[in-house]
Amino acid sequence: MVAASEEDDQARRARLLFAATIAGLVLYLVLDSAAQALPPHYSPVSQAESDLAVGPFGYIMTLNFINRGTFSLCFLFALALAANAGDVMGRRFRRGGYLFAVWSVGALVLAAFPTDVPATPVSWHGAIHLAVAVAAFLGGAFGAVYLSLGMEGNRHLSRVRGSALPIAYAAVVLCLVELLGGFVVPGAFARYGGLAERAFLASVLIWMGWVSVAMLRGQGPDGALDGRGSSGQQAQAAV
Repeated sequence: MVAASEEDDQARRARLLFAATIAGLVLYLVLDSAAQALPPHYSPVSQAESDLAVGPFGYIMTLNFINRGTFSLCFLFALALAANAGDVMGRRFRRGGYLFAVWSVGALVLAAFPTDVPATPVSWHGAIHLAVAVAAFLGGAFGAVYLSLGMEGNRHLSRVRGSALPIAYAAVVLCLVELLGGFVVPGAFARYGGLAERAFLASVLIWMGWVSVAMLRGQGPDGALDGRGSSGQQAQAAV
């Protein structure tokens, strides 16, 4: 009975964190849209999202970086709780967790070091922002892949794997396009680099939202994180 009660507690905490992730994603869209709509009206097609943190209303995007880092950590902790409740947290899952932590913490660091907008000299804080952004992007893309692969064999997460993995692979492709596009096709990237970055960011955010909604709706092989499946079986075994 103790094991069943502990698993139910983990399940409740995981559900709360998945719900917090979804709330954070909605807030992210609201804040990003607000920052985009306000002066100086940076182009979402050609300019990076980070440029929104520079200007009279730049604090909105700064808050959104903090928001992204916070709900990404909530999501990561929720996955860890779900994995523990399902009795399996393999090497690939742990590796993915470390990588996704880079994405999560990286967003918090980006808030502290604003970028340099185009046509301005490179500053020390802009250089830090760029280096952290590259690390965070790679961590988000490859972390999503390893976390998705690591869901295999876990009774709470394994059914989510089939739908989450293609989104994660798409995130890797879009990440490489974002990071290498400026070297391969500099002319096109100068015109559409902002769009490429937003497509990548959207892929990671969609992956997080998809997994969160799936877990809240009960996408587990024995009935999900609602405590009705595996916990009941453990209780019977304990008796």
